[in-house]
Amino acid sequence: MTDRESLTPQSEPCLVTCELDAGFAAWMSQLGGSLAVTTYQANRLALVGWNGAQVSLLMREFDKPMGLAAHENRLAIATRHEVLLLANAPLLAPDLVEEEPGRYDALYLPRASFITGDANVHDVAFGADSLWLVNTRFSCLCQPGADYSFLPRWRPPFISELAPEDRCHLNGLAIEAGVPRFVTALGESDAVGGWRDQKARGGVVVDVANNQVVLRGLSMPHSPRIYDGALWLLNSGKGEFICANLVRGDHTVVCALPGYLRGLCFVGPYAVVGLSQIRERHIFGGLPVHERFSQLQCGLAVVDLRTGQSIGMLRFTAGCQELFDICYLPGVRRPTVLNRESEQAREAFTAPEFSYWLRPSSEVRE
Repeated sequence: MTDRESLTPQSEPCLVTCELDAGFAAWMSQLGGSLAVTTYQANRLALVGWNGAQVSLLMREFDKPMGLAAHENRLAIATRHEVLLLANAPLLAPDLVEEEPGRYDALYLPRASFITGDANVHDVAFGADSLWLVNTRFSCLCQPGADYSFLPRWRPPFISELAPEDRCHLNGLAIEAGVPRFVTALGESDAVGGWRDQKARGGVVVDVANNQVVLRGLSMPHSPRIYDGALWLLNSGKGEFICANLVRGDHTVVCALPGYLRGLCFVGPYAVVGLSQIRERHIFGGLPVHERFSQLQCGLAVVDLRTGQSIGMLRFTAGCQELFDICYLPGVRRPTVLNRESEQAREAFTAPEFSYWLRPSSEVRE
């Protein structure tokens, strides 16, 4: 493999392309898993894996995918009007492509859907007993339900009532011990879209358990995550990956990266950070990241937590400008996923005792 290799996705040739450096390729070759990435701008879920010889990129279409979560064999994806649940069918994966057995080692199939309406759901997370959703339009944390669009469970202390007004742009959620612990918002506003006037330095982290703001002065923060006993997040408007010090009420910058940062996951001593370019200047204009970097990039950066250095990067060079979320799929190196529009998804049957493809080649002939 050369230092820089151009890739085209297996299912959408020439629409989305990327290049990666030798560090990213070397890291992926030893990872023992793969990465799932959402890009709402391109309406795609991307799967970045390792096929035994090189990094692979596979894209599947979903309607405005944003928040993404993985737990055991399941994936949850927040889309424009619904939250989708998918489950891995490992026994079916090797035979998805009949002409090429063993091409995939995991196959995520649609299993359930919660219709939320256009609640502008951002982060999603698996809790101890249910999914948790960051309901940005209604400025609250909620859970899906069978009888309602959603079940409101918590709102920030500065939000006086629930209304479809995106008052603070609540966006990120960190889970601890199966329950919500921290959220990020772009401003302490209780007015319609009030966060926009303070976006450059009005971002906050709120402790859900104590109902208190624990960090202020952030620039459009996203993707809070608890890992190795610490709270990490992205100070997106400054292009910073940071670690919070909740005792002092401040933070330490791990590193700065040339993008508007969204999407964060951890694998051992490494973090994977999502970088985006900025399209909506009326929303994202005037941010410090523009002054810090002359050109913003879209891609994935692997950061060594021990040194704060980026050791490898995958860059999208065409067809994709913005990412939202990233999750790690352990033990899965060659994954694929089918959406509900796929005919193959309707041919796949799974049960606790068996898995079966409904195909002519699988029919029992008399």
